[in-house]
Amino acid sequence: MLISTDNLPSLRAFAGQLGVSYPLLSDFADRKVAKAYGVLNEERGIANRTTFVIGLDGRIQEIIEGREALDPTGALQACRRISK
Repeated sequence: MLISTDNLPSLRAFAGQLGVSYPLLSDFADRKVAKAYGVLNEERGIANRTTFVIGLDGRIQEIIEGREALDPTGALQACRRISK
């Protein structure tokens, strides 16, 4: 699942360009999710690029930030590690 501070039309365009099949949720209106996870840049009103890998128990297993968060292979590797 992807949660973004982008608005719904932007997320729909993004999903269409990439052909993604997973849910994309917008945190545009109040940015509550970005605030709760501590990744909101309040001055700019956007979230810092961050990937949270959450285990089946609901706990954060790994956090990937910055440029590395843009590459989905890091999250895939983390998911493989925690699924073993």
